[in-house]
Amino acid sequence: MIQSSELILNPDGSVYHLNLKPENIAHDIIFVGDQNRVEKITQFFDSIEFSTQKREFKTQTGIYKGKRITVMSTGIGPDNIDIVVNELDALVNIDLDTRKPKEELTSLNIIRIGTSGSLQKDIPVDSFVMSKFGLGLDNMLRSYLIDKITSYAIEEAFLNHTNWDIRKGKPYVVKCSEKLEKLIESDKIFKGITATAGGFYGPQGRVLRLEIQDPELNDKMDNFNFDDNRITNLEMETAAIYGLSALLGHHALSLNAIIANRASGTFSEDPYKAVDELIAYTLNKLVE
Repeated sequence: MIQSSELILNPDGSVYHLNLKPENIAHDIIFVGDQNRVEKITQFFDSIEFSTQKREFKTQTGIYKGKRITVMSTGIGPDNIDIVVNELDALVNIDLDTRKPKEELTSLNIIRIGTSGSLQKDIPVDSFVMSKFGLGLDNMLRSYLIDKITSYAIEEAFLNHTNWDIRKGKPYVVKCSEKLEKLIESDKIFKGITATAGGFYGPQGRVLRLEIQDPELNDKMDNFNFDDNRITNLEMETAAIYGLSALLGHHALSLNAIIANRASGTFSEDPYKAVDELIAYTLNKLVE
């Protein structure tokens, strides 16, 4: 039995941070970072059956063209992803009454819709990027036993290419769900490696008043290539989503609307339009 200190429930029986019960979520779940983006997606729904919010975690479940879908905000960063994915898994794979894992496990479909900056000049603003791999530059996932789900060859190539300082922790690489990749892909979408940083400023190479450990890291990442897989973009959630989902038996895919190109120094003239187009594209692919 899982102790109450390890799986914390609210007085009403919902999981602690997400404030959800098993019946509140669908098996198809869309992640967004910003809580205000939840309703940008559910505004397209035919109906909404459930809505709740606790802290930055806002959830709405409803019907879109006959399909039941949950939309949830995760907030920013791998630490929040650790909370969200573990608690979602508990909702479907742990009996909250007996506090025991279920004998028959459920696989969720998790698709992240986010915004990001491109690292490659030929991936322009307002385009869509699918993360074929998540490259974790954070250390969160290293708290788990991950060797069976990571891509050792890409990790080693990246370490060597960047002359990575191992004092920052060893990067990890996890592949997306092939099932969701085939469902969502089209000629509209660029594919590549999405790097996931543990912070927004120094960890992503931004310099304000503090010097950073490796000022050349972004340039090194720009020209990294493994079997024609380049690092397309840099954000703060994808690798953690891929890693935890793979460990727990869920399907995960990350999609980003490119609103900035850091290689060319350009920014989208209408980033909200790019995000809305990616939302509509993803919803329609889910119900095809």
